Amino acid sequence: MRTLLFVLLSASLLALPLNSHALFGKKDPDKERQELQNARTAALEELYKDKPSARTEIEEAKGYAVFSSMGINVLLVSTENGGGILRDSRDGKDTYMRMFSAGGGLGMGVKDFSVIFVFHTVEAMEKFKDSGWDFSGQADASAQSGDKGAGVDGEVTVMPGTTIYQLTKAGLALQATLQGTKFWLDDDLN
Repeated sequence: MRTLLFVLLSASLLALPLNSHALFGKKDPDKERQELQNARTAALEELYKDKPSARTEIEEAKGYAVFSSMGINVLLVSTENGGGILRDSRDGKDTYMRMFSAGGGLGMGVKDFSVIFVFHTVEAMEKFKDSGWDFSGQADASAQSGDKGAGVDGEVTVMPGTTIYQLTKAGLALQATLQGTKFWLDDDLN
């Protein structure tokens, strides 16, 4: 009975969006914007190092979005929470966004990762920004890291007109896992 109570309590706590707004009150918006900009720069530099051709792809895109996220998996509950910036390449305007995911899966651990969306069409970018996009599927792709592995270089196309890259501490991820992830505008930062 105690184990069941612990699991239910853990699940209810982890199902909340675990970000600074929910737990510690609001951060200074300027500081939070700067943190997201720094995270974007670091993620893009890592992507360009792992896949140099991505630089040209992003330069030619209608826009791109970079999200940094922290994932937590405790027993049967996993959550991911983070923020990011969507850049409209037509006018250079940044739009700040949030992300949150909750799901199931046996395990324990913490995962720090970045997700980069490259929008090849204006329609794909606008739909992502305006609809708050709820990603209910999971995209898998094998990746190649140096001389290890093989596959499609870690890029995934699951939305028409969009390519997705997921970076972990080890580089391009073997899979872009965005199951049950919701993206939406951050009213506090825009």
